[in-house]
Amino acid sequence: MTEPVERDVGAPPPTKRKRHLISPLTGRILAINVVVLAIPVLGLLYLGPYRDSLIEAELQALRSHGEIIAGALGEAAVEITPSGGQLIGVGTARHIVWRLSAPSRIRSRLFLPSGQLVADSRFLMGTRRVVQIEELPAPRDSNWVVDPLLDFIERLTNWVPRSELPDPYTEGAEQSAQDYVEVVRALEGDVLGVVRSVDEGQLILSVAVPVQRYRQIVGALMVSKDSAAIEESLRDVRLTIVQLFAGALVVMVLLSFYLSGTIARPVLRLAAAAERVRRGIGRGTQQIPDFTKRRDEIGDLSAALRDMTDALHTHLDAIERFAADVSHEIKNPLTSLRSAVETVARIDDPAQQQQLMAIIKEDVQRLDRLITDISDASRLDAELSRAETEAVDIGGMLRTLTQMHETAVTGGPTPKVTIEIAGDGDLQVTGMADRLVQVFRNLMANAAGFSPPGGEIALHASRQDVVVQVTVEDDGPGIPEGKLEAVFDRFYSERPEGEKFGTHSGLGLAISKQIVEAHGGTIYVENRYDSAGDVKGARFVVRLPAV
Repeated sequence: MTEPVERDVGAPPPTKRKRHLISPLTGRILAINVVVLAIPVLGLLYLGPYRDSLIEAELQALRSHGEIIAGALGEAAVEITPSGGQLIGVGTARHIVWRLSAPSRIRSRLFLPSGQLVADSRFLMGTRRVVQIEELPAPRDSNWVVDPLLDFIERLTNWVPRSELPDPYTEGAEQSAQDYVEVVRALEGDVLGVVRSVDEGQLILSVAVPVQRYRQIVGALMVSKDSAAIEESLRDVRLTIVQLFAGALVVMVLLSFYLSGTIARPVLRLAAAAERVRRGIGRGTQQIPDFTKRRDEIGDLSAALRDMTDALHTHLDAIERFAADVSHEIKNPLTSLRSAVETVARIDDPAQQQQLMAIIKEDVQRLDRLITDISDASRLDAELSRAETEAVDIGGMLRTLTQMHETAVTGGPTPKVTIEIAGDGDLQVTGMADRLVQVFRNLMANAAGFSPPGGEIALHASRQDVVVQVTVEDDGPGIPEGKLEAVFDRFYSERPEGEKFGTHSGLGLAISKQIVEAHGGTIYVENRYDSAGDVKGARFVVRLPAV
């Protein structure tokens, strides 16, 4: 049988992160840039106003061409009848229409005032019973990539609804002037251009002008042209836009990859480093990459993660040291307790047994005191981070503590407590009242322990700009040189002569420092000297930010 594998049920399972061929952040940047680039390009590809301007220009060109042919017909193809009337010579008119229309792709049709079609440039002799002439468009260079794309864009733009749709173009077997509104208007003396549609979005543009001689209308000339030239112009413009779009797209993709690289790669490195920190791999080495030289948000994130990691490592080191100190401090009374228990079982002398039982009682009390202080110290961090703060009057707090000390005195030579509040007494700070009370009670108890019988504990409180300063002075022997900072270490105990060992746990000042620093303040100790330069006591100074 295989042995069961032990697992730490309290540890979170490792997070599995997927490996992507392209970073999701890169994909988002690309998508946003493509959309931003595509929106104006799609608008340009529509080319609605540009198409309308080309149509208007073609109609103007058709009108000019029609007026030239109509003028030639009026001068050369009009015959005078014996009665003085004017008629169009059909033979001459057909020749003029065909000759003037042949160089271009314009179709010209001549209608008499009766509405009869007498000349059509598409037919060699002006009737459908002869050879039909239709000029084919010039061959165009094909591209298997560009042409389908442009055809798709053209079909797509044709789907865009227009405010006014042109009428469909129809051409009967026998045409007359009544089939075309522009011809009817031309026979009345007006010039009109009309746009009609045929299959697949193609257009037929036509303009009719009157043919007249000496202001007498003898016919109407209708010139028409398909929209092949317009579509070709639109196609060329779209091709240019597509080429520009392709070039811009390539540049945009390269810049997007560069941009995402400057963001995604550092973030991935920071995430990998944070994962190593979470797993606790190589805690002694610096694991968070330093991007602070970037001077941007990534640099700020790197600096914040580095500071957080340093604080985490410092906190873990402090926990390890605290655990080691706790085991050492608890081991001493346990060793004494074990020795006393083993000894009391082997002796029969009642007096010695009574003495050993007293030792056992003191060790138990010492253990109880140690465990209580250790529990308070271990809960302090969490409590300080969760507790709500309020405005606290330091002056009123110190007066209350002084009154409590005087009330607690039951007799005997105990140090006297004096208090001095400087200024108008505006000593408001923001904090947790119960924890600040704990600080000053610890300092007063420490001063009382070192002050001689009949000595004095002096409390001074004042406001200095934006700081409230409180000093606690005693008449004790002071702090040994070189120990001014060590007194705030955990389990450090420097007690006065004659005090029973183990009376204090050595955590009071350490807890006080932790509380003060959590309030954004500072605490330190210095010796007091008399005029002769001799130490006459210690002075603890607490500085807290004022409201």
